[in-house]
Parts: sequence; C-alpha cells; structure tokens
Amino acid sequence: MKLCLLAAALLAAAAPTVSLAQDASLTANFGEISLSSGFTPDPYRVSVQAGGSVDGARLPGACTGMISQAPDFELTYQAGSLPLVFRTVSSEDTTLIINGPDGRWHCDDDSYGDGDAMVRFNRPQSGTYDVWVGTFGGGTTSATLQITETP
Repeated sequence: MKLCLLAAALLAAAAPTVSLAQDASLTANFGEISLSSGFTPDPYRVSVQAGGSVDGARLPGACTGMISQAPDFELTYQAGSLPLVFRTVSSEDTTLIINGPDGRWHCDDDSYGDGDAMVRFNRPQSGTYDVWVGTFGGGTTSATLQITETP
C-alpha cells in the first residue's frame, strides 16, 4: 500500500502542470496610461506588435489567438457613464484578450470586422485593464490598439 502511494505521489510530481502563462504583474510591452471618462483625444491609439508564443485558448472563456506572456498594454481607467471600447486595427487577423478590474477575462476575434477585434464594456468598472493583442494564425504583426468611449 505504501509503495502504491509513493508511486502515485511520484507520478503526480512528474506530471506537467497547466498554468496560465499570462502575468498581469509584468510590465506591459507597449506601455500604460491612466484615463478618465471623457478623455481626449478619443480614440486613444497605441501601436503594438500583436502576437506571441502563448496560446490564448488556454485562458478561461472563448479566448483565441497567440499572445505574449506580459500584457501588451495596461489601462488604468476612472469610469463614468460612457461605455469603454477596445479595438484592434491591422492588416492581419488580430484578437483581443482583456483581464478586467474584476479579474474576469474578456475575449474577441472578429467583432470589429475585417479580421479586427473589439471588446465593449457597456458599464465599465474603474480600475486596471490588462490588454493582450493576439494573432489568429500565429506569428506577429503590427497593429493599432484603439481605446474609445464612442462606439
């Protein structure tokens, strides 16, 4: 019996573990900003290199796309009565993965049309939004992340 328990413990220790590779505590690859409701200019734009080596499908929800370990961008937002919208614009198929202030994951592939992604928060919370811009087919590509309150 002890031998079986020891063998089971050794197998469990040797088995690969599944962990989320996304680490919101890392410095964002392409910067961060604090914005308050009613910000200008609107939309706020930032150039990013979309993609990475981590499969976003490993995250909770319907996430997709290849992303980096660190967030691509970090927004600290003071909410008001307006919606908060994140969009990607690229010549390639991009995806969005956002970890909101409540710790929930929000994901999109093609809602902005033409292979671009969009995540809309109708009643955004104040706090930090960690944003990953992914590529659907793998590899990396230049992209623009847009943050807006005007849908």
